[in-house]
Amino acid sequence: MTTSLIKSAEILQQDQATWQDYVSMRDNLNWRKIDFYQGWLRVEMGAEGPAHASFSDLITGLFFIWAVLHPESVLQSYGRCLIEHPETEACAPDLVLYKGENIPRWQPGEARRIILPQHRIPDLVGEIADTTLSIDLDERKQLYASLGIPEYWVIDVKGLRLFAFELTDVGTYREIAVSQVLTGLPIALMEQTLERLTTETNTAAANWFMQKLQTK
Repeated sequence: MTTSLIKSAEILQQDQATWQDYVSMRDNLNWRKIDFYQGWLRVEMGAEGPAHASFSDLITGLFFIWAVLHPESVLQSYGRCLIEHPETEACAPDLVLYKGENIPRWQPGEARRIILPQHRIPDLVGEIADTTLSIDLDERKQLYASLGIPEYWVIDVKGLRLFAFELTDVGTYREIAVSQVLTGLPIALMEQTLERLTTETNTAAANWFMQKLQTK
């Protein structure tokens, strides 16, 4: 196993890991983010950075605004919740969104994870790419496609961009300009909202987003 230090987060990565290796990491490390896919095991530890937190809170807030303005859309956010497909995949996306019926619920004593196929797959997951853009557009993109996640977002913190992808019939992602889960939401409007973070707070940017939706 190779270990490296990237800014404030310690990264543990193993390229020929087993599911048992993943379980050991999951249960014995104080991780912040963990991924397992086809032997690729990556664990991020350490505190979340301010930029990552600001963008993550903003996007989650935009989900809530969309839900308020579109009450016909039943949405549930489970950002950073651990998702497992036993023996094959595991991940903890920054953004996890369910739409519609059969949203996962937990009873006391149950594992505090979204376990597939016991629970249905999320409709949308996303990553806040502060220092991980290349991984989010490569390994994690492949991981989420293999799980069958219908829509995947990557928010580029430095570039103030949002890459949005929908899953095709052949199981690969293609880039889209309009969200399919948040029906009709232009990705360009999301990027315009992100750009406001250069001069405004994330709550001010969210308020601007809400006003734009109300005037459409």
